Amino acid sequence: MSQEPKRGHFAKEKGEVILREHEFDGIQEYDQKLPNWWLFTFYGAIVWFVVHWAVYYHTSSIKSAHQIVAEEITAIQQAKAAELEKTLASLDDSTLAHEWATKPEVVAAGEVTYLTNCSACHAADFSATMTAGTVKVPLPGLPLNDGQWKFGGKPMDIFKLVNEGSPPESTGHNGAKMQVWGQTLSPKQIAEVTAYLIAKLPDDFKDIPAK
Repeated sequence: MSQEPKRGHFAKEKGEVILREHEFDGIQEYDQKLPNWWLFTFYGAIVWFVVHWAVYYHTSSIKSAHQIVAEEITAIQQAKAAELEKTLASLDDSTLAHEWATKPEVVAAGEVTYLTNCSACHAADFSATMTAGTVKVPLPGLPLNDGQWKFGGKPMDIFKLVNEGSPPESTGHNGAKMQVWGQTLSPKQIAEVTAYLIAKLPDDFKDIPAK
């Protein structure tokens, strides 16, 4: 006949099995001392939490997620500004019209960027309209194939407009303004889009003198 386990509140020795004194609705509870490795892990986790909490919230030793994201955004903005400055140093009306716009690979890259980002407002054929059945439906942007450049028709005017968006004084076209594409596209991509427009609308830029 097996021996009944000792009764008590808690086990105190390794390997000791205690039948705890409380009982509810015929249910009883055994207790054994937890192994030291488990206890050390548990207490260590508590100590680690307290130390980490104190260091994280009361010192500047550990950066918060907000600080990390803010620093990364700042770094990206600085990199874009440096890239823009570098690109602008080598760009002018003549370079865009007589160099960039004459290179098939540049024009092809500009076409991809235009169709991906610009055609929704200006249409793939630059008409700023879409066909719905037999009806021409106007799109939010201005047409680019009418020879009218509201904010300047020089290549660098177009580059600036795409990069910076509609000027502050602009009321937009039917209330819609050009967004600041410099926040999304790189200076190189904007220059490629400008070259693409020059290549596809050559009559608008035929008076740009070569260097």
